[in-house]
Amino acid sequence: MTGSRWLRGLRLSLARLPFGAPASEGPVHVFRDPWKGDAEQGARLIGGKFRFDRHDYVLPSGNWERGPWPESAREWLHGFGWLRDLRTLGSDRARLTARGLVSDWLAHPPTDPLVRDACVTGSRLASWLSNHEFCLASADPRLQQRLMERMLVEGRTIAALLPLPPQGARGLMAFRGLLAAAMAMPEQTGFMSRFLRYLPAELERLVLADGTVIERSPEAQFLVARELAEMSVMFRTAHASVPPFIDRALDKVCPVLRAMRHGDGGLAVFNGANERHSAAVEDVLAQGSRQKLIAPAMPQGRFTRLALGKSLLIVDSGPPAPAGFDKTAHAGTLSFEFSHQRHRLFVNCGSAVIGAWRDAMRSSAAHTVLVADGLSSADFGPDGGVTRRPVTVSCDHQTDGTAHWLDLSHDGYHAPLGAKWTRRLYFGADGEDLRGQELIDGERNIDFAIRFHIHPDVTVTQDDEDIILQVGGTIWRFRQRDGVVRLENDVYLGRGKREICRQIIIMPQPVAEVVAPPEGESAPEPEKPAAEKPVKRTHQSVTWLLERIPE
Repeated sequence: MTGSRWLRGLRLSLARLPFGAPASEGPVHVFRDPWKGDAEQGARLIGGKFRFDRHDYVLPSGNWERGPWPESAREWLHGFGWLRDLRTLGSDRARLTARGLVSDWLAHPPTDPLVRDACVTGSRLASWLSNHEFCLASADPRLQQRLMERMLVEGRTIAALLPLPPQGARGLMAFRGLLAAAMAMPEQTGFMSRFLRYLPAELERLVLADGTVIERSPEAQFLVARELAEMSVMFRTAHASVPPFIDRALDKVCPVLRAMRHGDGGLAVFNGANERHSAAVEDVLAQGSRQKLIAPAMPQGRFTRLALGKSLLIVDSGPPAPAGFDKTAHAGTLSFEFSHQRHRLFVNCGSAVIGAWRDAMRSSAAHTVLVADGLSSADFGPDGGVTRRPVTVSCDHQTDGTAHWLDLSHDGYHAPLGAKWTRRLYFGADGEDLRGQELIDGERNIDFAIRFHIHPDVTVTQDDEDIILQVGGTIWRFRQRDGVVRLENDVYLGRGKREICRQIIIMPQPVAEVVAPPEGESAPEPEKPAAEKPVKRTHQSVTWLLERIPE
């Protein structure tokens, strides 16, 4: 064990010793959770169950340490963010259920490695404090005392674990919990000093210069904005000045979050994101930003957002997030989403947190991209990080003010196939004309499938070689050249449930059969290339067009 790890372990052990209980019988400052919960989840919790990633589980009773829950569900359960679901339900039974679950956890706290997860601990502390008025303020004094004793231990635990290893957006939960401990027990001055010491550096590595969160995910962008907005609310509730570095971070993050919304107000679906309800995104922006600005460009985040007329095109024009921040990265490099007014037409398929669906949603096939030889443009290891990724990803954007041209490429198929994929997009005619050319440059002809995933709200029919899409009173026609097009069933997880939808697939023209020579004749010997003759490369190309049909 290195010296720093040894010191860190010592600090953690000392932090969890039961001494120095707070003198107060309750928190000095509390604040109200500013976010709305899910009343349906609250009803499940009253019934002794909870839903996580589309699966139902039984709540613990006296045994929070082990249960039939996957790791991600355990983290969610121990984070107590679901208290807002019971608060949103708002009944006396919901209040008593919330109080009973907090009391049961305090009587049976975990001792496994989960206690070393500062992010889960932080979520728990902040959730207890922000829902204190709802379920704990009128509790028995003995429960209040146990709560305060535990908050002291948990706050010391977070302080001992700082600075954190790379955690991405979830790392801010630890700081929110430390701030909650500082609000509840201001006499413990070390909590606030550690918060102010380490949070600026965390934000520096988390938020890129253009305001994009390093994980390159609309979901991460939303979470960072929400965490910072809640911290701002906490300071204001305690009648304290919000630290300038929090305001500066919000001023950078919120315009990018706005840029990652479609016309329906929900999030674009890239790299572990789902749509989320537009009201939830709007609530975060209302709390976190003073001006309604949209980021004009994301050069560091490597997303390209083009708005024309009433249409919006968002392209993932960069490689997966760097190591340490790539646990939610998808193999969707050069994928795009297209919407018109409040209606999405072309999308990516969404994401899942656990199980086989998580792996399926991370594959290239779940994105609006070209899939070469059935492979993904990136691979993922057992820990969720990216093990193979495109090394070179390029994006050249040209515009004359009335139309846009994008020239994109990546070499994610070079290692397995010796191939490079280039995608050229034209976006014009007031947003009602989207065209593409897909090229593969390789050492041999490659089987490929260009996938266009269609949002479940769109009605899709096929008329000979044309695909007709209808949504929101508009009609669009999709056609292609130099390939074979077909329409297949698809799955969309972008709205928190599994929905059957459709996808367009373009495949290469079948290669002509080689005619066998007549009986008795031998086939001619193939010409042997000279030693110095370069290897002949192949070029495969398909073009496609999506256009709105006038009413």
